[in-house]
Amino acid sequence: MADRPSKVGGTPRPRGFFARRIFQLQHAPRPVFRAVLANGITTTALTVAYLIYDVQVERTIRSGGVVNDARTEAAALVVLGTVAAGSLLTYLVVPQPRADGSVGRSGWSTALGFFASLPMAYTALVIESQLLKPLFMGL
Repeated sequence: MADRPSKVGGTPRPRGFFARRIFQLQHAPRPVFRAVLANGITTTALTVAYLIYDVQVERTIRSGGVVNDARTEAAALVVLGTVAAGSLLTYLVVPQPRADGSVGRSGWSTALGFFASLPMAYTALVIESQLLKPLFMGL
């Protein structure tokens, strides 16, 4: 399974730890790839919108303006929107095979999207607050 033929002869040679991980990344199952892609697109779109809002609020505060600061609520909406939209998109694009050979939708697709979207949403918020926001505030 994780073996490949060697260059000399036909005996398989075991892969190392990192070679196996690279192979797994390059040959991800379609349902997992689709779930990650759907959640990644959703997370990116919502995080860009949050970044624009966050930078505008920060610039207004630094210039001495008065603003209703709802960044905490907006960050919660990013997570909620990512989870909801990612779960729905995964439900729609990841069919589940059935015993009779047909494919259908089930709650397992939604669960796959849910569990793929949570870490992506929080990772995106960390990248936004620690990397992108300071970068754009310096411009």
